[in-house]
Amino acid sequence: MAQVSTEVLGDERGTLLAFVESQRAAIRETLLGLDEEQAASRPSASELSLSGLLKHVAEVELNWLRLAQQRPNERMRDESSYGDSFRLVEGESIPAVLAFWDGVRQETEAFVAAAPSLDVTFPLPPAPWFPKDAKVSVRWMLLHLVEEFARHAGHADIVRESIDGTKAMG
Repeated sequence: MAQVSTEVLGDERGTLLAFVESQRAAIRETLLGLDEEQAASRPSASELSLSGLLKHVAEVELNWLRLAQQRPNERMRDESSYGDSFRLVEGESIPAVLAFWDGVRQETEAFVAAAPSLDVTFPLPPAPWFPKDAKVSVRWMLLHLVEEFARHAGHADIVRESIDGTKAMG
């Protein structure tokens, strides 16, 4: 079940990572029992599909991790490829995206564990949606991942219910 039942007392990192993982699980659970075609369907007014949401959140987590590590993102998108972050393309599959996301998860958790403090900051890149010369902390990044994943888990719940009536947390 995608729910954090207790706080990891005295362990802010562990608690934040537990909330990140609960939202990851909420998204993964919406795919249970579906085939690739069902997961790629867009049964609601939205353009979103479950497999597309899965790929998007995996790439979002990688992007934030690379920003925090101050390393280039090997899957960086530009305007011409942004739409591909919301759909599986030739040669991609749900198991492959899940395996990719699991690797990103492991790398995120190792990075957070190795950070000297959750207060360590990193610069945000120049972008119209970021303040000029802004920096954020590792703590902020984890909270942002919870926010991002929770928003998309809600989208995924609606898409799944539109496919076959399956409800989240049922």
